[in-house]
Amino acid sequence: MKGNYLGEFEELVMLTCALLKDEAYGINIVEQINEKTGRKVNLSAVHVTLYRLEDKGMVCSVMGGATAQRGGRRKRIFQLTNLGINLLKEAKANRESFWTLIPELKT
Repeated sequence: MKGNYLGEFEELVMLTCALLKDEAYGINIVEQINEKTGRKVNLSAVHVTLYRLEDKGMVCSVMGGATAQRGGRRKRIFQLTNLGINLLKEAKANRESFWTLIPELKT
């Protein structure tokens, strides 16, 4: 997929969207990244990344229902597109091909 480069943080956000499925919205993505990686990320960094991925066609978004808990505001739910899924699979295959070439690492 020439011309489509996936950065490390973009990949992490997309993987989290895949993990969360229908619950992939801003704060849930932040919480999962914090929990799974121990890496502290802020909501604005995640939103900027999601909107950039949406512009690139790697994710799309739909508006969820309004809730009283959110003061009547609706959640923007993010989903991987076919392009996004294919890029994640390609990134995984590329990483695995490199790992198979490296002799056992010793600490």
